[in-house]
Amino acid sequence: ELAQLALHDTLTRLPNRVLLEDRLEQAINKADREGKLFALLFMDLDGFKAVNDAYGHDTGDKLLVAVTERLEQPLKGQYTLARIGGDEFVLLAEIDSPNDAASLASALVHVVDQPFSLELYDVVVTLSVGIAIYPHDGKNQRELMFNADAAMYHTKHMGRNGYHFFQPSMNTLAQNQLQLMNDLWLALERKELHLVYQPKFQAPVGPIVGFEALLRWQHPVQGLLSPDQFLPLAEKSGLIIPIGNWVIDEACRQLREWHLNGHTEWSMAVNLSTLQFEQPQLVETVMGSLARHRIPPHTLILEVTETTAMNNPDESVRVLTELTQAGVKASIDDFGTGYSSLLYLKKLPACELKIDRAFVKDLNSTGDDATIVSAIVALAKTLNLKVVAEGVETEEQQTFLTSLGCNTLQGYLLGKPVTAQAVNALSHDPQAMLTQQI
Repeated sequence: ELAQLALHDTLTRLPNRVLLEDRLEQAINKADREGKLFALLFMDLDGFKAVNDAYGHDTGDKLLVAVTERLEQPLKGQYTLARIGGDEFVLLAEIDSPNDAASLASALVHVVDQPFSLELYDVVVTLSVGIAIYPHDGKNQRELMFNADAAMYHTKHMGRNGYHFFQPSMNTLAQNQLQLMNDLWLALERKELHLVYQPKFQAPVGPIVGFEALLRWQHPVQGLLSPDQFLPLAEKSGLIIPIGNWVIDEACRQLREWHLNGHTEWSMAVNLSTLQFEQPQLVETVMGSLARHRIPPHTLILEVTETTAMNNPDESVRVLTELTQAGVKASIDDFGTGYSSLLYLKKLPACELKIDRAFVKDLNSTGDDATIVSAIVALAKTLNLKVVAEGVETEEQQTFLTSLGCNTLQGYLLGKPVTAQAVNALSHDPQAMLTQQI
């Protein structure tokens, strides 16, 4: 049962990324041995987010199950159909020629392109497919996945609801991305990744109550890269798991150092990606780092975005409950940008809501954003949650957010992300942090 859970998607019962990668490795070995071909089809639903947003996650989940049943209809012979996240599916199929892959892709597009009757609603989505053929389009599983994905994005770009074979001409951007992904595999062992720390202040001006750990990559050729330049690649390739585990451990190690220096009141916030949050070993990883560095669990705050938490609400409640029962704190990040059910929000054992910077950015006391922020703060108070506002860049924002009752403020007005060494040097002079930046 545990092995089944670890290797299959809980919603659709399809193989997950872990099992797909194992089957892909087997397929490469078999193709090399027997001189045969196989196709990798990367599939993404067009219009799924709109369905989720309009009708809610329960309907979205029912749609994914119905899509799975449809996708299985035209499949024969040796194949693996996997769900690797959200509305992304991958098909691994033995073929005799590329024409077989084209016929298969065409059939899959056709079966999805019919309305789905889901209890109360009739829903229409379509399928965009990208095809990579082994050995022509990649010599290992990473390249094949990447190139099939590039072909799928080309299909999206060309109007969706169809398929394209991978072509090297799609590859200028894809090649750069592939190189970056290959570099990322080595970045951990080469010690090119490091953390910077943005202070969190008790509203309105302090003292510092803790830090948020933020990842940076000192690339040997491209210089300093921010997370939005490489984390989507890490998420796509599964590398986010070892990188995320390193971030948790390094953040705990640094917090221990600060505690030993007398700052026992400081906490550390760490962001969890969707894939990381859904991995079975998360609780074990977190508890291992806390024990190794002898950190009081309540000083570690794990930030999960609202969208991630609502991806599988029941499972989110279970995982966060296990973590909070061990003493770790949970924070719902980017709040206001997702589509939480208030019922689940009430069930989630979080200690704080973090208002997304998009609402803080154009904040003035009379606009729509002010109304939204006021409502979020009121909701948080009702649920006994603290409120953190990020992206505070002006004194007007600082004053208004404090007047509403935000507990903690974070942003360039108060403190920019700095290295651990800078925190150590500045810890006796918090105001000096205003002028420091990595």
